[in-house]
Amino acid sequence: MNAPTTRRLTVAQALVEFLAHQYTERDGRRHRLINACWGIFGHGNVAGIGQALLESGSVSDRGTTPGPPGLPYLQGRNEQAMVHAAVGYARQSDRLSAHAVTTSIGPGATNLVTGAALATVNRLPVLLLPGDVFATRPADPVLQQLEVPYAGDVSVNDALRPVSRYFDRVTRPEALIPAALQAMRVLADPVDTGAVTLAMPQDVQAEAYDWPEEFFADRVWHVGRPAPDALALAAAVRAIRGARRPLLIAGGGVHHSEAEDALRAFVDTTGIPVASTQAGKGSLRHDHPADIGGIGHTGTATADTLAREADLIIGVGTRYTDFTTASATLFAAPGVRFLNLNIASFDSHKLGASALVADARAGLEALTGALSGHRVDEAYEAGYGAAKEEWESRVDAAYGAADASVRPSQTQVLGALDALVDDTDIVINAAGSLPGDLHKLWRARSRRQYHLEYGYSCMGYEIPAAIGVRLAAPGRPVWALVGDGTYLMNPTEIVTAVQEGVNINLVLIQNHGYASIGGLSQATGGERFGTDYRFRAKDGTYTGAPLPVDLAANAASLGMHILRAATVGELRAALAEARASNHPTCVYVETETTDTVPGAPAAQAWWDVPVAETATRPAAVAAREAYDRQVAGRRRHL
Repeated sequence: MNAPTTRRLTVAQALVEFLAHQYTERDGRRHRLINACWGIFGHGNVAGIGQALLESGSVSDRGTTPGPPGLPYLQGRNEQAMVHAAVGYARQSDRLSAHAVTTSIGPGATNLVTGAALATVNRLPVLLLPGDVFATRPADPVLQQLEVPYAGDVSVNDALRPVSRYFDRVTRPEALIPAALQAMRVLADPVDTGAVTLAMPQDVQAEAYDWPEEFFADRVWHVGRPAPDALALAAAVRAIRGARRPLLIAGGGVHHSEAEDALRAFVDTTGIPVASTQAGKGSLRHDHPADIGGIGHTGTATADTLAREADLIIGVGTRYTDFTTASATLFAAPGVRFLNLNIASFDSHKLGASALVADARAGLEALTGALSGHRVDEAYEAGYGAAKEEWESRVDAAYGAADASVRPSQTQVLGALDALVDDTDIVINAAGSLPGDLHKLWRARSRRQYHLEYGYSCMGYEIPAAIGVRLAAPGRPVWALVGDGTYLMNPTEIVTAVQEGVNINLVLIQNHGYASIGGLSQATGGERFGTDYRFRAKDGTYTGAPLPVDLAANAASLGMHILRAATVGELRAALAEARASNHPTCVYVETETTDTVPGAPAAQAWWDVPVAETATRPAAVAAREAYDRQVAGRRRHL
């Protein structure tokens, strides 16, 4: 009888080899699960995972192809940004392929926390491999070690536990086998996925072990399409047939499931209108008759009016954040009911809904088949069709600029980009005033054109995410839309884009401060305190002249090609030049600080931001009175 075959490798070498042989499979198509590893090296990982990545020998492939075994390495500048790049890649890859991120111990590891929270909140897979302090404790404490007097086994990596879907610390070589398998299970699971952390003590990384060859065999993690339960499906069909004014809300799960065609078939059969969350926008093309745009606090007048009047809300792949529900004030019709199609039972039961737990595509296909012959009333279709047409005319007016020689507004910047792009372009944003404008106004032309990270709304996400998206979708024009506040948070990965030749386009909008929070501050009685980038005035407030910063010069110093646009006409030309460029390019534009975005006065969707209950300043007193009026409309759907 032959003895089992083993291979002697370090723990880090074994992990890298293992990761190179992991695959997902859905609908008969195989994808490499971990397609590359981002890394910044320090004493906690340079001689372990760093050496193993070098030894894997696949350093030239940037993770854009399945390729032979080997784990390509990507060099980052900021640990949080590396996670953002990995998340952008995973989302563009429909969660079927992901990246790993390795760091040293100490600040390198804690810098992962924000990115990990973003990944887990948005249910997007990323594998985190932070170095950890010595498991054997030959010297205690070591450099950058956190000493906790009441617990000797705690390190800074424990800060990653609450923001990880799976966490393990590999303190012995043989413990890597179950830990690595559990990590892959979670990453590949559409219900459980998010940030997965394997904390890697620096001595264990370099320790050798005799590994069974079976550990390195190709392993395929099947991503299934669970079908709905027959009784739940029958109840859902009854609810839809009995509704007079149904409204479907498309969330990010539609995209993750590649269910766009199934959604279109469902809508074409039933005539039910579709509103979208930030994550779900683009589930239908903007010009489909049933697409009524974004919903909720940043929604269109059409969608929010229908939401207030709907008697049945059909949520598909959405988790119903407060922006979607307008802080539980939007769905106002007496007796309104909810039907939620979601692969996660946790989400499908929200708002007291009838739950249809299933894959979005499988569930929509089952509903379409069971609803054969059913269609909403013609008057309902005609009504939302007319409202959609009226809204589009308002968008046209907001986008347009009669005089090309004037400084553009932020809305006109979006209008100029909208006039240029086609189905292949991808637009990325995450924070500030742009998400609201984009949700209302952007005309999504394809399933993954609209990339808004609004689950965590993390400033600094856009530039690194654009790199990840471009790696996942080579050849497609990628636009990172960034305000000055976001840019100052995290411009470092411009260097990475230049170094790797990752051709991204940055639209850098200078409006001298936090425009979104400034507006929110004004609305809640804060009088824009601390939201403008200005010199301090004599009264101590930041109301002096704008700061003399030149962010375009900064981006140029990091290697980007810079195009400055002072007018609408120059902006149009600069955007076209950037799109045709083969080098990372920044279009820098200073916008008018006042802007007019079409709103929805008749169906204004509120957002609950508590206002001071007692105050002496008139603005805060007035804001509290308005708050008390709005909060009275909140309801629990049971």
